[in-house]
Amino acid sequence: MHRLFVAIRPPADQRAHLLSLMDGVDGARWQSDDQLHLTLRFIGAVDRHRANDIADALGAIRFAPFDVHLTGVGAFDRKGVVDTLWAGVKPRDPLAALHRKIDRACVSVGLSPESRAYLPHVTLARFGRSGGLIDPFLARHAALNRAPFRVDRFTLFESRLGQQGAIYHAIADYLANGAARPPLD
Repeated sequence: MHRLFVAIRPPADQRAHLLSLMDGVDGARWQSDDQLHLTLRFIGAVDRHRANDIADALGAIRFAPFDVHLTGVGAFDRKGVVDTLWAGVKPRDPLAALHRKIDRACVSVGLSPESRAYLPHVTLARFGRSGGLIDPFLARHAALNRAPFRVDRFTLFESRLGQQGAIYHAIADYLANGAARPPLD
Protein backbone atom coordinates (compact mmCIF):
# COMPACT_ATOMS: atom_id res chain seq x y z
CA MET A 1 0.00 0.00 0.00
CA HIS A 2 1.07 3.57 -0.70
CA ARG A 3 0.06 6.39 1.69
CA LEU A 4 -0.13 9.42 -0.59
CA PHE A 5 -0.76 13.15 -0.53
CA VAL A 6 -0.35 16.04 -2.97
CA ALA A 7 1.49 19.17 -1.82
CA ILE A 8 3.59 22.21 -2.63
CA ARG A 9 7.09 22.52 -1.18
CA PRO A 10 7.88 26.12 -0.27
CA PRO A 11 11.32 27.30 -1.46
CA ALA A 12 14.33 26.68 0.79
CA ASP A 13 14.50 30.27 2.09
CA GLN A 14 10.83 30.14 3.13
CA ARG A 15 11.35 26.79 4.87
CA ALA A 16 14.46 28.13 6.63
CA HIS A 17 12.43 31.03 8.01
CA LEU A 18 9.72 28.67 9.25
CA LEU A 19 12.35 26.50 10.93
CA SER A 20 13.68 29.60 12.72
CA LEU A 21 10.25 30.09 14.35
CA MET A 22 10.10 26.60 15.84
CA ASP A 23 10.82 27.01 19.52
CA GLY A 24 9.26 27.84 22.82
CA VAL A 25 6.28 25.48 23.03
CA ASP A 26 6.50 22.57 25.45
CA GLY A 27 5.33 19.28 24.01
CA ALA A 28 5.57 20.44 20.39
CA ARG A 29 6.90 17.92 17.88
CA TRP A 30 8.36 20.39 15.41
CA GLN A 31 8.45 19.49 11.74
CA SER A 32 11.80 19.00 10.02
CA ASP A 33 12.77 20.76 6.80
CA ASP A 34 11.89 17.59 4.85
CA GLN A 35 8.37 17.64 6.32
CA LEU A 36 7.46 21.26 5.52
CA HIS A 37 4.82 21.41 2.80
CA LEU A 38 1.48 22.92 1.87
CA THR A 39 -1.02 20.09 1.43
CA LEU A 40 -3.32 20.32 -1.57
CA ARG A 41 -5.04 16.93 -1.12
CA PHE A 42 -4.56 14.08 1.34
CA ILE A 43 -5.18 10.81 -0.45
CA GLY A 44 -4.38 8.13 2.11
CA ALA A 45 -3.51 4.47 1.61
CA VAL A 46 -4.02 3.07 -1.88
CA ASP A 47 -2.70 0.02 -3.73
CA ARG A 48 -0.11 0.27 -6.51
CA HIS A 49 -2.70 0.18 -9.30
CA ARG A 50 -4.72 3.03 -7.79
CA ALA A 51 -1.51 4.98 -7.03
CA ASN A 52 -0.48 4.79 -10.68
CA ASP A 53 -4.00 5.85 -11.77
CA ILE A 54 -3.77 8.86 -9.44
CA ALA A 55 -0.32 9.75 -10.76
CA ASP A 56 -1.65 9.60 -14.35
CA ALA A 57 -4.71 11.71 -13.51
CA LEU A 58 -2.57 14.36 -11.83
CA GLY A 59 -0.47 14.60 -14.99
CA ALA A 60 -3.49 15.93 -16.88
CA ILE A 61 -3.87 18.97 -14.59
CA ARG A 62 -2.97 22.35 -16.03
CA PHE A 63 -2.96 25.66 -14.15
CA ALA A 64 -1.57 29.16 -14.49
CA PRO A 65 1.39 29.73 -12.15
CA PHE A 66 0.59 32.07 -9.26
CA ASP A 67 2.24 33.69 -6.23
CA VAL A 68 1.46 33.01 -2.58
CA HIS A 69 3.01 34.12 0.68
CA LEU A 70 3.24 32.81 4.23
CA THR A 71 1.22 34.95 6.60
CA GLY A 72 0.23 34.57 10.23
CA VAL A 73 0.14 31.52 12.45
CA GLY A 74 -2.67 29.52 13.99
CA ALA A 75 -3.68 26.26 15.57
CA PHE A 76 -6.06 23.39 14.94
CA ASP A 77 -7.66 21.51 17.77
CA ARG A 78 -9.61 18.33 18.27
CA LYS A 79 -12.33 18.48 20.87
CA GLY A 80 -10.78 21.58 22.43
CA VAL A 81 -7.23 20.20 22.62
CA VAL A 82 -4.64 21.82 20.35
CA ASP A 83 -3.04 19.22 18.08
CA THR A 84 -1.36 21.34 15.34
CA LEU A 85 0.45 24.68 14.98
CA TRP A 86 0.60 26.09 11.45
CA ALA A 87 1.65 29.02 9.27
CA GLY A 88 -1.04 30.46 7.02
CA VAL A 89 -0.76 30.83 3.24
CA LYS A 90 -2.50 33.48 1.12
CA PRO A 91 -4.11 34.26 -1.22
CA ARG A 92 -6.47 31.35 -0.78
CA ASP A 93 -8.35 31.49 -4.10
CA PRO A 94 -5.65 30.17 -6.50
CA LEU A 95 -4.73 27.45 -4.01
CA ALA A 96 -8.38 26.47 -3.59
CA ALA A 97 -8.78 26.32 -7.38
CA LEU A 98 -5.76 24.02 -7.68
CA HIS A 99 -7.06 21.95 -4.75
CA ARG A 100 -10.39 21.50 -6.59
CA LYS A 101 -8.62 20.36 -9.78
CA ILE A 102 -6.58 17.83 -7.83
CA ASP A 103 -9.67 16.64 -5.96
CA ARG A 104 -11.55 16.16 -9.27
CA ALA A 105 -8.60 14.18 -10.66
CA CYS A 106 -8.65 11.93 -7.57
CA VAL A 107 -12.41 11.45 -7.82
CA SER A 108 -12.05 10.55 -11.52
CA VAL A 109 -10.03 7.47 -10.51
CA GLY A 110 -12.47 6.35 -7.84
CA LEU A 111 -11.50 8.19 -4.67
CA SER A 112 -14.11 9.89 -2.54
CA PRO A 113 -14.24 13.67 -2.85
CA GLU A 114 -12.51 15.71 -0.15
CA SER A 115 -15.05 16.31 2.61
CA ARG A 116 -13.16 18.83 4.74
CA ALA A 117 -13.04 22.55 4.06
CA TYR A 118 -9.74 23.54 2.47
CA LEU A 119 -7.56 25.84 4.62
CA PRO A 120 -4.11 26.42 3.07
CA HIS A 121 -1.37 26.11 5.69
CA VAL A 122 2.06 24.70 6.43
CA THR A 123 2.14 22.51 9.55
CA LEU A 124 4.85 23.64 11.96
CA ALA A 125 4.26 21.31 14.93
CA ARG A 126 2.06 18.50 16.13
CA PHE A 127 1.11 17.59 19.67
CA GLY A 128 0.19 14.43 21.49
CA ARG A 129 -2.68 14.36 23.95
CA SER A 130 -1.45 17.44 25.72
CA GLY A 131 0.59 20.30 24.41
CA GLY A 132 2.29 23.28 25.90
CA LEU A 133 1.00 26.80 26.15
CA ILE A 134 0.69 28.11 22.57
CA ASP A 135 -0.58 31.65 23.18
CA PRO A 136 2.92 33.20 23.49
CA PHE A 137 3.99 31.50 20.24
CA LEU A 138 0.86 32.71 18.43
CA ALA A 139 1.35 36.27 19.70
CA ARG A 140 5.08 36.30 18.88
CA HIS A 141 4.51 35.21 15.26
CA ALA A 142 1.09 36.70 14.50
CA ALA A 143 2.72 39.25 12.16
CA LEU A 144 4.41 36.59 10.02
CA ASN A 145 4.33 37.97 6.47
CA ARG A 146 6.94 36.60 4.08
CA ALA A 147 7.75 37.71 0.54
CA PRO A 148 5.69 35.94 -2.13
CA PHE A 149 6.92 32.82 -3.86
CA ARG A 150 5.85 31.36 -7.20
CA VAL A 151 3.75 28.19 -7.37
CA ASP A 152 4.43 26.58 -10.73
CA ARG A 153 4.37 22.93 -9.70
CA PHE A 154 2.96 20.49 -7.19
CA THR A 155 4.25 17.14 -6.01
CA LEU A 156 2.80 13.71 -5.30
CA PHE A 157 4.34 12.43 -2.06
CA GLU A 158 4.37 9.10 -0.32
CA SER A 159 4.38 9.14 3.47
CA ARG A 160 6.09 6.29 5.27
CA LEU A 161 5.61 6.04 9.01
CA GLY A 162 8.70 5.29 11.05
CA GLN A 163 9.81 5.47 14.65
CA GLN A 164 10.78 9.13 14.21
CA GLY A 165 7.42 9.98 12.61
CA ALA A 166 6.47 10.36 8.97
CA ILE A 167 9.13 10.41 6.26
CA TYR A 168 8.01 11.94 2.96
CA HIS A 169 9.26 10.80 -0.44
CA ALA A 170 8.54 12.79 -3.58
CA ILE A 171 7.07 10.44 -6.17
CA ALA A 172 6.51 12.91 -9.03
CA ASP A 173 6.54 16.63 -9.74
CA TYR A 174 3.85 18.15 -11.94
CA LEU A 175 4.57 21.44 -13.67
CA ALA A 176 1.80 23.96 -14.31
CA ASN A 177 1.75 23.06 -18.00
CA GLY A 178 1.99 19.30 -17.40
CA ALA A 179 4.90 16.90 -16.89
CA ALA A 180 5.75 13.24 -17.35
CA ARG A 181 6.01 11.20 -14.18
CA PRO A 182 8.04 8.15 -13.28
CA PRO A 183 6.02 5.03 -12.36
CA LEU A 184 5.77 4.03 -8.71
CA ASP A 185 8.07 1.16 -7.77
